[in-house]
Formats: sequence, structure tokens, C-alpha cells
Amino acid sequence: MRKTCVTTHVTQKSRYEAINARMIRHKGYALWIKHRMRIEGAFGSAKTICSMAQTVYRGVERMRSRFVLAMAANKLARLPRLLAA
Repeated sequence: MRKTCVTTHVTQKSRYEAINARMIRHKGYALWIKHRMRIEGAFGSAKTICSMAQTVYRGVERMRSRFVLAMAANKLARLPRLLAA
């Protein structure tokens, strides 16, 4: 099994401290924040661009196919940036 070196899954709040400063300074926390933004960006674009926030489809299979289509569209939109790097 591969070790990922990700530290935590709790975000730091501005009003109160959910985690301490000792945990923030680790390299794994920065890595986790980067991965979190990538994942939440995909779900955010699915909700806004692909209109997945409130869907007209009912049923698990229809929603699954709609979700797969939305995520595939997200990957295709990211593909030119991935190939350029």
C-alpha cells in the first residue's frame, strides 16, 4: 500500500481554531489543501455548470449516469491544461 503523507481532514477556521498551528506547518497539510481544492472544484463546477445542484432526474441509475457525464465533462475541460503542463 502506498503512503500518501496527508496529515488531516479538518480545515482551519478564522473565528476559532479547529486545529493547532503545529498541524498546519506540516507538508502533508499543504498537500491535503491542494487535493481538497481540486476535488471541491470538480463538485462545484458540476453544481453550477452542469446543473447538478437540483436535478430533474429521479432514480439512482439516472443520477449516476448524469453524475458520470458531468465528471467526464469536467475532465475534458481540464484536459488542455493537463496536456500543456
